[in-house]
Amino acid sequence: MEDAPPENLHMKLRRAGDGLGPALRALWQRRIVRWAAYAAGGLLVLWLAVWLVFARDLPDADQLLAYEPPLPTNVRDIDGMPVHSFARERRVELAYDEYPPMLVHAFLAAEDKTFFSHSGVDLTGLAGAVIDYVSKLGSGERARGGSTITQQVAKNLLIGDEYSPTRKIKEMILARRIEHAMTKQQILELYLNQIFLGRNAYGVQSAARAYFDKDVDQLSLPEMAYLAILPKAPANYNPDRFAARALERRDYVLAQMKANGWIDEAQRAAASAAPLGTIHRAAVVRRDIGGYFMEEVRRELIERYGEAAKDGPHSVYSGGLWVRTSIDPRVQGAAETALRDGLVRYDRGKGWSGPVKKIDPGDGWPARLAAANVGTGYADWLAAVVLAKGAGSAEIGLADGSTGTLYAAAAAMPKRGVGGRAFDFLAPGDVIVVKREGGAFGLRNIPAVSGGFVAEDPHNGRVLAMQGGFDARGSSFNRATQAQRQPGSSFKPFVYAAALDNGMTPASIIVDGPFCVYQSARLGQKCFRNFSGGNAGPQTMRWGVEQSRNLMTVRAASQTGMDKVVKTAKAMGIGDYPAVLAISLGAGDTTVLKLTNAYAMLANNGRELKPTLIDYIQDRNGKTIWRADTRPCEGCNAKDWNGGSMPRPRPRGRQVMDAMTAYQTVHILEGVVQRGTATILRDLGRPLFGKTGTSTGPTNVWFVGGSADLVAGVYLGYDQPRSLGGYAQGGTVAAPIFKQFAQVAMKDMPVVPFRAPPGIRMVRIDRKSGRKVFAGWPGTDPKAAIIWEAFKPESEPRRTIRREEIAKQADAARPAQRSGDSDFLQREGGIY
Repeated sequence: MEDAPPENLHMKLRRAGDGLGPALRALWQRRIVRWAAYAAGGLLVLWLAVWLVFARDLPDADQLLAYEPPLPTNVRDIDGMPVHSFARERRVELAYDEYPPMLVHAFLAAEDKTFFSHSGVDLTGLAGAVIDYVSKLGSGERARGGSTITQQVAKNLLIGDEYSPTRKIKEMILARRIEHAMTKQQILELYLNQIFLGRNAYGVQSAARAYFDKDVDQLSLPEMAYLAILPKAPANYNPDRFAARALERRDYVLAQMKANGWIDEAQRAAASAAPLGTIHRAAVVRRDIGGYFMEEVRRELIERYGEAAKDGPHSVYSGGLWVRTSIDPRVQGAAETALRDGLVRYDRGKGWSGPVKKIDPGDGWPARLAAANVGTGYADWLAAVVLAKGAGSAEIGLADGSTGTLYAAAAAMPKRGVGGRAFDFLAPGDVIVVKREGGAFGLRNIPAVSGGFVAEDPHNGRVLAMQGGFDARGSSFNRATQAQRQPGSSFKPFVYAAALDNGMTPASIIVDGPFCVYQSARLGQKCFRNFSGGNAGPQTMRWGVEQSRNLMTVRAASQTGMDKVVKTAKAMGIGDYPAVLAISLGAGDTTVLKLTNAYAMLANNGRELKPTLIDYIQDRNGKTIWRADTRPCEGCNAKDWNGGSMPRPRPRGRQVMDAMTAYQTVHILEGVVQRGTATILRDLGRPLFGKTGTSTGPTNVWFVGGSADLVAGVYLGYDQPRSLGGYAQGGTVAAPIFKQFAQVAMKDMPVVPFRAPPGIRMVRIDRKSGRKVFAGWPGTDPKAAIIWEAFKPESEPRRTIRREEIAKQADAARPAQRSGDSDFLQREGGIY
């Protein structure tokens, strides 16, 4: 009999696979499984918390691939050579391959020797940094960072330098992202180009220049090792203050380089024995030229593109622009020297005007002296501070830290306005200007008078040189563009140009005699006078210009109409003046740049010129973003010559003055150089035109003029206008400055005559009477009785049958039976 099933037996039906639940439950019953699950959940929650707190708002590491660091604006001269830069952060970008391998090894030894093996974070260094941080909690000391180079890139470029554990965590997260987005070489390139190394140097190339005045490929091993110690704290290893500390840290880097097999023991020992070899910060050779010119360029760039990165991608101090200017270093140097020499020449004998500044002569005086930024002008004039003073000598200090002696005999000039020896007024702390004289120094004086100078190409308006004072470091006020001054007689050519445009000729007779006008019941009658006080009666227009006769100028302006004179001045860009007669004598304010440009337009046959300092601007990638000359030139970029005429762009500017009038004016102004108020220029041996000017006082003295290829203008005067002294005139003070300039600037220029436009008729006339001459020819003597004169068609003098004319011709035809020079002088009205 079969066994019956037990009564308490229960059975359940299960689907296939229902056995997984018990297995999981069985696993969960095991303690190790539960702990692992809790740990995984905790890690997930921790990861989410880290992401929410630290990583959610972090910048994208991929943006570093397109990162453009702030770069200075670099300025080039007329030949394309770098001459200046505008920078708040001195930085030069190099490609990774341009850095010497030994230099890279030096930085890896100092900062991150496992850089090429870790993935962004060095766990060993991180652990040490954590322990150091905990040990220094509450002490106020800063723990060591333990950051890799990748972390430093993340900190410097993406998240900032906040000192906190939070920043450190963000830094590590970003470092891992950077390592995935960029190659090791790209990371190192970023690091070496942007790291701050002191002396306002960002990047290793800039630091190499700041500390050793070398490029990176010229650095020696000890120099590379010194630069590698700077990233952590450049101020702590300042070679001028902490040389011993710097040597100790440099030795550590050299030892690490040997330990890593990058150098051998002999190299380490030799490098360790070498001195630091850094240059003094103030001793860096000054390569910049044209301080006033460059400041004007800077102002124009800021107006166009802004100053900082927030102003746009092409800002002056961050955009990395390449600016091609029209500055010619040779012409600029000639302008600077000529103006400075002229200012010193005028100021000589007036005495010492006192110390430039005062500083504390105690410890640290070299830095304070360098920060004083004294504009000494000449390269061999040096700023110095009086450190101590004795009975017969004073100890002085120079910006490079050296000292010297100033003897009383070398400071014997009188104190201006007081008298006595300048030496007796010196005191410790006085900042003075000196020049080395043998083994000692001599005292020099910065002129109180100032002035401005501009040189321009009359073919296109490019400014080749600009000097706005004695030295831009001493005063940033640019007197070439900002000083509004009365031009005096240098304005007169435009009065006569208006007269030529309205019926007069260079041979027209104008009375040099008393001239008065009734102004109003309140102002009464105004009478004009010549500079010399006398008058010469009826004379030709040419003679009036050459001799700068005020009465003839006012009379010509009155006959022409002052409305026409001021219209001419406005068209030539000199100024917008009221139509009053005093304006004809240069009573309206203008600048050297404006007046020089107006003269350049005369030389350009009356065609408009816009003075420019910048030719074109390129962005950091070499793309041209602005150009001064935008004229199209069809065929200029053709691959091959097509056999036709050379393609040329259209002439610049519109015609603002009749071309024949402009040439007549220039031709008359050539006479100013040959026999007028600027005869000091005659021996330059080339066709020159120009006009001197002396304003009432005299408060300003001028000369503006030049050749067919180069026009320049100069004025001299006090910033707060006051009399220069009765002996000061444009011909004796300003014209010599131009002459000194021209002797250098025009030395190798071809001798080119002024080109007459179509329609001009060159006619022989009698220089004194202005009448047409048929017998005889002009000679080479500037005082010759017969000259060539320029006339417009149908305006030259006609033949006459007047008795005195016939007698004069007959007299000229007789053999030389005259009594000599006295007859000639009497007949010609004297030499002028």
